[in-house]
Amino acid sequence: MFHSMLQTLLKGEYLNKAKIAEGGKKLRKNWTATWVVLCSNQLLFFKESKQEAVANLKPGGKSDGVDLCGAVIEWTTEKSSRKNVIQITTPNGHEFLLQADHFPTISKWHDAIKKTVDSLVMFSDSIVPVSPLIPRTVFKLNYSASDSADKNGVKNRLKKFISRRPSMKTLQEKGLIKDRVFGCHMLTLCERERTTVPKFVKLCVEEVEKRGLEADGLYRVSGNLAVIQKLRFLVDQEEELNLGDSQWEDIHVITGALKMFFRELPEPLFPFRFFDLFVEAVKIREPTQKGQALKKLIHQVPKPNHNTMKVLFQHLRRVLMKSQKNLMSTQGISIVFGPTLMWPEFESGNMEVNMVYQNQIVESILIECVEIFGPGGM
Repeated sequence: MFHSMLQTLLKGEYLNKAKIAEGGKKLRKNWTATWVVLCSNQLLFFKESKQEAVANLKPGGKSDGVDLCGAVIEWTTEKSSRKNVIQITTPNGHEFLLQADHFPTISKWHDAIKKTVDSLVMFSDSIVPVSPLIPRTVFKLNYSASDSADKNGVKNRLKKFISRRPSMKTLQEKGLIKDRVFGCHMLTLCERERTTVPKFVKLCVEEVEKRGLEADGLYRVSGNLAVIQKLRFLVDQEEELNLGDSQWEDIHVITGALKMFFRELPEPLFPFRFFDLFVEAVKIREPTQKGQALKKLIHQVPKPNHNTMKVLFQHLRRVLMKSQKNLMSTQGISIVFGPTLMWPEFESGNMEVNMVYQNQIVESILIECVEIFGPGGM
């Protein structure tokens, strides 16, 4: 095990790190050059040189780190004046910033950490959760290490136990486990809900417009991740949801959950096959032609994607109408939603250039919103 961790360490790198919150409590930002190592489920931070970090991976060695299970990783331009900054937020309220002077370096780390976080989510989702409605099977195994016959008996009992364990499909059919909302494909979710706009999206939009349009930094400010995860859990369990309840009082929790919903789509709201087409459209210099090209593409996407875009962009236009109160600009909204609503299926070329186009596409659609979708209206 130490050897495998050592191999991982040799792939580490010096990055600038700052811890800006602990347990939800804000901390003074203090950047330090840190040797960063990505392991199977955590990031390890070492203040020492690479050689000393290798020694500290041995039993009894000292290292600081962050558990990536349930964490959220995103690009940020608000938490630091530095360029090329990513933010990692854990369910228990810890927040870290990582930065590198060269974009390809930090982009590589962003993708690797995100892939690790996603794999941890997939692993946890693949395990059948314990429910009070599902009886537990508890058995005691007593055997001698030298008794091969008894070993075979243990193996047989384990095989029988596993074979009798109900499948995920059976549990779903019996209503003991619900289909997820977060991480579900847009078409699948809308088909299941018999709608063309996911119910959760409409609920969030309606609640924000009811009481949150004037909130400072709307959609830019992060909500409490632990509360966002609680909301996500209730949505996935299809519990009766009232976003006006006092536990969701912080509007940034609702906007954070809505952004998380779009980020966790297996295929983004702007489908993969349209990514390059939208990039080519936004390169058109003449504004009217650009607007028409974007409109044509948007009307070609599947109906659930189109209708959800319409609800979301008309909502974001209403957010911008309150810009004097919420201090959000078209560019600010675009920076938040560009990488949230679209990304290429395969990372190729310059990711920094892709991010610029993602932001420009959202910004152009916001500007041409009435022309593309018609007058607003819920």
